[in-house]
Amino acid sequence: MKFPLPLIEGRLIRRYKRFLADVRLPDGSEVIAHCPNTGSMLGCQPADARVWLSESDNPKRKLRYTWELVETAPGELACINTGRPNAQARHGIEAGAVAELAGYGKVRTEVRYGSERSRIDLHLSEHPSLADAWVEVKNVTLCEAGAGFFPDAVTTRGQKHLRELMAQVAVGERGVLLFVVNHSGITSVRPADHIDAAYGALLREAAAAGVEVLAYRAELGDAGGPSGGLSLVGPVPVILEA
Repeated sequence: MKFPLPLIEGRLIRRYKRFLADVRLPDGSEVIAHCPNTGSMLGCQPADARVWLSESDNPKRKLRYTWELVETAPGELACINTGRPNAQARHGIEAGAVAELAGYGKVRTEVRYGSERSRIDLHLSEHPSLADAWVEVKNVTLCEAGAGFFPDAVTTRGQKHLRELMAQVAVGERGVLLFVVNHSGITSVRPADHIDAAYGALLREAAAAGVEVLAYRAELGDAGGPSGGLSLVGPVPVILEA
């Protein structure tokens, strides 16, 4: 899985109003880019950071550029576009890169389910021997000393998703939480108890109830810049102990 076109490098001036970012391009011009991330982006918006933008030629779009990647520290890249992880997860599952979810014949997106009127990111069905899998996908970009943490802000919505997954397990189906690790410096994933202790407690409860908690790393690039790819390339340990 790759970006459809080469990305454009720039320097971050500022992010503001959550969805906007001012970026300085190599020729010295400044552009306003769409910031497709509603979260806090903790650790992912350092001043004057190298950033990479995608460009659209759609005349109906208000903003021509979209912020995709950021260099969070020398040589470390993160994908901040939260519209990417669901596609990354689906591509990885269909390509057989997520071993725990291999063998399903059908993948659907945004399927309504649950008593709390949720939409599941991915619903997997038609496996020859396993129950349907309900897969909630989360983007992990908060990195502290090599550990990835989720969430990066308090999330009542995330708690709802965990309750819905537990309910699916209770009726004999698979509930799966899949962390897409979109930060090149992350080597393990943990609940961010220091940010949202309630989410951490509920995640451990969900795991004890049979919800499968997985994490897979995306291939973003290295010190030289982005690789142009977003594919999932291997599992990352999930550590739930407090």
